[in-house]
Amino acid sequence: MTEQRIADNLPDWIKDHLKRYIESDGADGHYWDASLGGGEGMVPTLLLTTIGRKSGEPLTIPLIYSRAGDGYCVIASKGGAPAHPAWFLNLESDPEVHVQVMADKFRARARIAEGGEREGLWRQMVDIYAPYTKYQEATDRRIPVVVLDPV
Repeated sequence: MTEQRIADNLPDWIKDHLKRYIESDGADGHYWDASLGGGEGMVPTLLLTTIGRKSGEPLTIPLIYSRAGDGYCVIASKGGAPAHPAWFLNLESDPEVHVQVMADKFRARARIAEGGEREGLWRQMVDIYAPYTKYQEATDRRIPVVVLDPV
């Protein structure tokens, strides 16, 4: 399994979330208080580890998720910023990733959902975390819907 590393440049609340998730093997941190980001209630999160396209180092980030067939779905929103998040750029460069959902750790291959699959997964994710709609309105880029298929 690829090492999980917490990047120094992450906000403290994300570092804290990652630390709790990693140290407890997902028992603490699987659910995140969405009110911290403008949503409501507790939402499920997974840990995604990509390999930095510039550094070559593993980088781990917590992301809200839903199921997508045998895999999982995440949204590359970056809060509606004009550019894609670094983790998304990393998986474009190398789609082989590592995922942790609670204590379950596995390798996956990331792909961008398109067409009807994308639309269905987008609605599913908005049902979990409504601010995604505002994020899409805030940017000209089409926010990617990413499927993580176990390998």
